[in-house]
Amino acid sequence: MISLDQEIQAKVNQWLGSEYDEATKTALKKLIDNNETTELTDSFYKDLEFGTGGLRGIMGVGSNRMNKYTIGKATQGLANYLKKQFPDQQIKVAVSYDSRNNSQIFGQLVADVFSANGIQVYLFDELRPTPVLSFAIRHFGCQSGVMLTASHNPKEYNGYKAYWNDGCQLTAPHDENVIIEVNNIQNISEILFQSNPDNIISVGPEIDEIYIQENKKLSIHPEAVQEQKDLKIVFSPIHGTGITIVPQLLKAWGFENVIIVEEQATPDGNFPTVIYPNPEEEDAMALAKKKGEEVNADLVLATDPDADRVGIAIKNNKGNFQLLNGNQIGSLLVYYVLSSKKEQNQLHNNPYVVKTIVTTNLQAEIANHFDVPYYETLTGFKYIGELMTKLGDSATYLVGGEESYGYLVGSLVRDKDAPNACAFLAEMTAYYKSKGKSLYQVLLDIYQEFGCYQEKLVSLTKKGKAGAEEIKSMMSNLRANLPKSLGNIAVVEVRDYENSVAIDMASGDKKVIDLPKSDVLQFITIDGDVISARPSGTEPKIKFYCSVKATLKDQSTYEELQKELSAKVDRMMADII
Repeated sequence: MISLDQEIQAKVNQWLGSEYDEATKTALKKLIDNNETTELTDSFYKDLEFGTGGLRGIMGVGSNRMNKYTIGKATQGLANYLKKQFPDQQIKVAVSYDSRNNSQIFGQLVADVFSANGIQVYLFDELRPTPVLSFAIRHFGCQSGVMLTASHNPKEYNGYKAYWNDGCQLTAPHDENVIIEVNNIQNISEILFQSNPDNIISVGPEIDEIYIQENKKLSIHPEAVQEQKDLKIVFSPIHGTGITIVPQLLKAWGFENVIIVEEQATPDGNFPTVIYPNPEEEDAMALAKKKGEEVNADLVLATDPDADRVGIAIKNNKGNFQLLNGNQIGSLLVYYVLSSKKEQNQLHNNPYVVKTIVTTNLQAEIANHFDVPYYETLTGFKYIGELMTKLGDSATYLVGGEESYGYLVGSLVRDKDAPNACAFLAEMTAYYKSKGKSLYQVLLDIYQEFGCYQEKLVSLTKKGKAGAEEIKSMMSNLRANLPKSLGNIAVVEVRDYENSVAIDMASGDKKVIDLPKSDVLQFITIDGDVISARPSGTEPKIKFYCSVKATLKDQSTYEELQKELSAKVDRMMADII
């Protein structure tokens, strides 16, 4: 006889009741018959939280899993909130989905619930990238939108990103207010599952062309693209939505030699060639990099399943293909956009760039050099999108992004946009090639001018209930025992974003941090190094980010300096993990 916590058993019994469909009950009975105690506990020990970014979790039966009922509840809560916020008007939402298993089914389910609530739904008839959904919200004048995706998570996951009328993921106060509405739903009988097809409008490929043409208008150096139209570009969508847009966008910009990684070209939610469909992972980039080597490419690009992140590989000075990290890619984009705009005398109308608190300070150095203001936000592109909306027409957003391979050039959308970034990375490569330089050489030029930065991310995976408790304990212990030094280098300041305070470690003086609360700790050393500790908001992980800096006097010593900085990073990380 299976033995479960009393509260969990009560939930299991509820899900075996008559209100739930037979498929759900059959799957649940199978877990019980197989004595899957741990799986049942993890599936029911809590409700899958509609967090500030929506839902994300493992697919399966249970209150802590992605399924018909948790998605239906989230959608009904969002619908209830929309009807309160926009009374006496026809509410419109856009719904799209990626290549993950069940994404299309979940997308139809979301459309059904919205339509049953009298809301007009623009439902994509095929999978499309997240940034296209963000674009569509503004294009169709919608009040909200939903994207069914778990981004770069493993194949067992799916997710639900909720958006507001600016095309940005929900931020305060809407995020918390929607959570309240979702939590107010006490019974699944309150969820309107019965579709009203009259309220669902199909969105076809016509939106692609509009998105592509609007992006093309952002091109900074079309003459360089024309000159380098044969630039050899390798692209992999890693079995995701990038295949629907990126090749067409590159072609529209004028690139005629785009080579697709065929093994990863077909959308497939099982991601058969990778463990993690994440361009941050070396393994996920392996096939694209190999193809780049085979064809002697100028640039290798790969996007994640919902095509909001992009990784690249370029040739170094020895002719070997090398992966760049997210900070390096973002810094190249910031430098390219700002230097080009200055060259063209287009740094006007209050331009600005944005980075997150865990993104390299190199981007701030570049912005300062060009006298362009930069803003810092919490981790999560929704905070960048929120800032763009807040500043509106009073300032001009140029470029920004996150170290986690998410970037945006121009203000067509309010989310990270891999197709947009792919086009600019290709144009940037073409521009510098026309000047006789590789991207690798440009990166070294940047390091020599602004300082050589070395970053490292360490992610520790802690799954299930026990893992969540362990991550919470790790953060509590760090707060209770603030390190005075890291790698024998004195810590001079601690920034606790959960408690909105920056602490001077020498004097004990405290300053208020004027950002929303977030469970992040940052340690700044006397050398200006930064280590950040942050539980992931979308995965069962705790992440540690480290960034160090040194002067690069001679580019010929770059590799040697890089090794020294890597060793320093490892020493510092060893004291905190």
